[in-house]
Amino acid sequence: MTNPIPDDYPKLTPALCVDGANDAIAFYTKVLGATERMRISDGGKVGHAELEFDDSLVMISDEYAEIGVVGPKTLGGTAVSLNVYVEDVDATFAAALAAGATELRPVSEQFYGDRAGQFLDPWGHRWGVASRVEELDHDELARRAAEAMGD
Repeated sequence: MTNPIPDDYPKLTPALCVDGANDAIAFYTKVLGATERMRISDGGKVGHAELEFDDSLVMISDEYAEIGVVGPKTLGGTAVSLNVYVEDVDATFAAALAAGATELRPVSEQFYGDRAGQFLDPWGHRWGVASRVEELDHDELARRAAEAMGD
């Protein structure tokens, strides 16, 4: 019997749509360290591709407006953020900006133990990148969160 949840796919996989998937795949592999798992081309467009981020997977395609598949630029923005842990958040963030991303929040130390920042990629998707710099137990995290939130 076929497994209804494939062993080589996570249970939840985000799918991104962009106007210019070939360039976006190059950006995600170069800047964020993704590995291209597969790509199905459709007359120069990307009909479907899969990018691995270690134990995570993101699907990506070009826009197909005729069937309602459009990216954030066509929609006028995004309500979704994708977050990636990286080895060196400062280097990754600098590489993203050099490759055409727009800074949304500069890299800085966060109360929850990460050094993190956020950028908008050239296709309109919001990415948070972070490196863990400090391990916190639950009590310390709760204390810092209350302090940061003014409670």
